[in-house]
Amino acid sequence: MLIKRICFAIMTLAILFSAGCGFKLQGSYSIPEQLRTLHLSSQDQYSELTRLVRERLRLHSITLAEDSDNVPTLQILHDSLDRSTLSLYPTGNVAEYELTYHVTFAVAFPDKESQRFDVDIHRDYLDDPRTALAKSREMEMLLKEMRIQAADQMIQTLASIEVK
Repeated sequence: MLIKRICFAIMTLAILFSAGCGFKLQGSYSIPEQLRTLHLSSQDQYSELTRLVRERLRLHSITLAEDSDNVPTLQILHDSLDRSTLSLYPTGNVAEYELTYHVTFAVAFPDKESQRFDVDIHRDYLDDPRTALAKSREMEMLLKEMRIQAADQMIQTLASIEVK
């Protein structure tokens, strides 16, 4: 009985301390009321990134408007994957790359200037020419994870926008 009370007291204190310091579970963002209805615009409406962003917006109870009349617009302007060499094998072949997935997007409010944002996701990628098929599959999975993280960061950025 005493042990249960002590455990209960410890858990209560842990919850109070974590709530008091502003701790939030990952993915629980407070989107401003003015952004609860958005128009999503992208050059490729059927791209993987656009699909992921649309999914994340719905998960956060954001209504997607068909047209941009009198509602804010989230515009996915550009996304790209770049790679740079980090290390080489003694033979001169590339051993390791740094992958950078870059997304540029903007939030435009009616009758106001749009705000532009950038998201960069970095990953290291080991390249072994002897396992080309496995490496191509790994690259696909890595790119998908990077897109998911970029979509999450876009939603996090929406939550931090100061609406005046």
